[in-house]
Amino acid sequence: MSDNKNVVESHGCIVCARLFSVLAVYSPDGRLVGCTVTSPGGRIVPDPRQPLVACDTHTASQIDVAYEKWQSRNSKDVDDDQAE
Repeated sequence: MSDNKNVVESHGCIVCARLFSVLAVYSPDGRLVGCTVTSPGGRIVPDPRQPLVACDTHTASQIDVAYEKWQSRNSKDVDDDQAE
């Protein structure tokens, strides 16, 4: 039986790119189980695929707009990969 893997990662705020340390937990097959920000001033932006972070100082609307942009960039990347 395999255990989950705990990894300390650096992630930038999706609004302004300020760096934060994140403790992420991955299942043995590589799926994100959960995560938390370990440096001050940040919070997790919920996403089932990967850890995302935003500064505590950003408004919910700023985070929502940045998240939508992030999703649209990633969906284009997936579409491009599938087209090749």
